[in-house]
Amino acid sequence: MDIQTKARARCHWLPDLDNAATPRYQALVDRLATDIAAGTLAPGERLPPQRLLADALKVTVGTITRAYREAERRGLVEAKVGSGTRVRSLASDAPAFHHLSHAAVGSVDLSLSVPIPHPMRAQQLSRVLDGLTHRPGAIDAALAYHPEQGSQASREALAGWLTGQGMPMPADELILTSGGQHADYLALQALVQPGEAVASAALTYPGMIAASRQLGLKHVAVPMDAEGIMPEALERLCLQQKIRLLYLMPEHNNPTGIHMGQTRREAIVEVARRHDLLLLEEGVQFVTAERRGTPFYRLAPERSLYIFSVSKLLAGGLRLGALRAPANLMARLTASLRAQYWAVPELMASAAIEWLASADAKTLIDWQWQEVAARQRLLAERLNGHQISAHPCGFHAWLTLPEPWRAVDVVARAAERGVTVIGADPFCVGSQPAPQAVRICVTPPAERAQLDEGLIRLAALLDEEPRRISPLV
Repeated sequence: MDIQTKARARCHWLPDLDNAATPRYQALVDRLATDIAAGTLAPGERLPPQRLLADALKVTVGTITRAYREAERRGLVEAKVGSGTRVRSLASDAPAFHHLSHAAVGSVDLSLSVPIPHPMRAQQLSRVLDGLTHRPGAIDAALAYHPEQGSQASREALAGWLTGQGMPMPADELILTSGGQHADYLALQALVQPGEAVASAALTYPGMIAASRQLGLKHVAVPMDAEGIMPEALERLCLQQKIRLLYLMPEHNNPTGIHMGQTRREAIVEVARRHDLLLLEEGVQFVTAERRGTPFYRLAPERSLYIFSVSKLLAGGLRLGALRAPANLMARLTASLRAQYWAVPELMASAAIEWLASADAKTLIDWQWQEVAARQRLLAERLNGHQISAHPCGFHAWLTLPEPWRAVDVVARAAERGVTVIGADPFCVGSQPAPQAVRICVTPPAERAQLDEGLIRLAALLDEEPRRISPLV
């Protein structure tokens, strides 16, 4: 029996390419699309390995590789290291992240990056709303239409607050958005065409992964080191393919907590200018001025966008963010915003920004930064001896698991002990294999004692022996 006959006998899917009028790789993709639509290939079904299918069809492995890559770009399949290429399931289109707690009742929830619960949040917002009802013109302004960017008054007030925080930017460079996630989506929708490539650190914010997938963009992973994105790796990727936009979290990466130094930032700007990359900087994970590096919009203002949100400082439910953009990109962004949303409601914008600029908010934010730092110290103490990466202002920490622990086992066994954490999978870009690590958020518990109890349980778990999995025979 020859190689082709043996290969054909092992392939459960064999497209007929004999009479194809297009190149064979393209014909294979078209047949794949047809068979998926007809139900011949079911969601989640694994395609034949590339070498095997190449032998069966008597084509080169390069032809199969090109076809599988094109099928992945078109959203027909998804590839994952260790599990091959599979027909994309409907479930894979759902965002791999959530903003509401999935913790069981009574569990210590350490899964969400949210502001620390405190009664003064509701008290302070109540005072702001009461003040708005008595301010002349405030209610009339809330009832009127405003420009796509948001009202001039609200943008000037926010620009003034940011300037006071060491982040100077004129109001004309700001677009008000419905939170940071909306700003992410708006930037991608307006500035990147379907099928084009965007890049980010190999471990990044799941909302960016979901937005890229929803918009039909190719999301490329850039290798990381102790400072995040590696400029030389980015350079190599840019030489291999056209990348339109680079997504960055330089202050502290979500999920790893990595901070990017000044020299690294300048090196990335050099790569961006050589290859004409847009830079989208995530600033939602806001940090204190003394711990903040130079934002990219100050290093390369002509190509940099910056995202801000009140979600981590005040409250996630307010849904107010801002996108800073250079003048040469503003028309495309506002046109997209006008088509999808028109403008952020002025009532929401004025209330959130007035609260943000108040003395009350300063008291709240200062308390939260102090409490976060104390909680990070507590985490380091309870998990002493383990590999932890975190930022002093960060809402989360990244725990790299010791061998032979696996993230899925830690997440499951932690849940059994009444602690909810998240593994690495939702943060992985593309087909990158997930590291054996979990993200631990220190902010969801209202009381530090609750956090302490959860950390004690986690530490005890890690001191145990992992479950042994019997080998298959």
